[in-house]
Amino acid sequence: MSEALAAVETAGTATSVPAVSGARQFWRRLRAQRAALVAAAVVALLVLVALAAPLLTALEGQDPTTYHPTLIDSARGGVPIGSFGGASADHWLGVEPQTGRDMFARLVYGARVSLGVALAATVVQVAIGVAAGVASALGNRWVDQLLSRATDIIVSMPLMIMSLALLAIVPSSFPRPVLVTLVIGLIAWGSIAKIVRAQTLSLKGLDYVSAARLSGWSTWRVARRELLPGLAAPVITYAALLVPTNISVEAALSFLGVGVKPPTPSWGQMLTAADVWYQAAPQYLLLPAGALFVTVLALTVLGDGVRTALDPRAASRLRVGTGRKDSTATGNAPGNATDGATRGAAGNATEKEASA
Repeated sequence: MSEALAAVETAGTATSVPAVSGARQFWRRLRAQRAALVAAAVVALLVLVALAAPLLTALEGQDPTTYHPTLIDSARGGVPIGSFGGASADHWLGVEPQTGRDMFARLVYGARVSLGVALAATVVQVAIGVAAGVASALGNRWVDQLLSRATDIIVSMPLMIMSLALLAIVPSSFPRPVLVTLVIGLIAWGSIAKIVRAQTLSLKGLDYVSAARLSGWSTWRVARRELLPGLAAPVITYAALLVPTNISVEAALSFLGVGVKPPTPSWGQMLTAADVWYQAAPQYLLLPAGALFVTVLALTVLGDGVRTALDPRAASRLRVGTGRKDSTATGNAPGNATDGATRGAAGNATEKEASA
């Protein structure tokens, strides 16, 4: 409840029942979804692998940039020597065709780029979208019109085409992972701004927000203390669904040759070089494609689970449905039928006595 609303309300009952914290409710609802828990475990494992990439490659004794020309067959066009792409105790997932670079090292370092770019771009999108949406909803008519039209322009921009244009004109000396992060974040914030604006407009009419404004709080204080906590659930839900989208965008840009440049490893860049090796060295295509598939699927399932856990209507819908089902089953039970017949007989007897 708002501090301002609590201040203007009169003292009621002396005791109150403590409510379960929102974090505890969220965790309880999330634990009820096994698919979301499995997806969270997969995402946590991927993040751990990305963070521990230097340690894992040191344990293997390889790095993602060293060439091993003796491990490829030049007579066959650079196909790795040995089965499963040259997999061995020294190269756990084999080596790349033509270059002989270690596949495991490039895969785990590629996870750092793909996950890092996606998460950083999501943070940029959320920051700009929340600021624009709240400012549009709380500003005057001219501010609202200006920010709304700017948001419409951003939403109407095709992300891939604009990204291709911007990445093509920026000098190659600029760090590509940072550039891809900024391009995705600065172009794709329009949707979350629209969601935040609509949610803020609906929260403005609630009693606790009106009480805070009537008590003399500034617009910034009202937004920070009253509106932002109410916006947390939809923003977190949308951000969780943005991460897999941004991973796909980064992979697509790298696949088109305008994203992360060699020798920095990236899953999309690995797919770019693997499109001609799917017959001679299928693992070169399947490994980064499989990693992308598992990551996007896990993040999507986790995002849907977060959305369900943060939905305040989910538990109430469950209770209503259970109550209807129980009442129906209770009405059809034999014991209840007997009770109903007994009550009916008693009612008839009462009517007969009244008639007499």
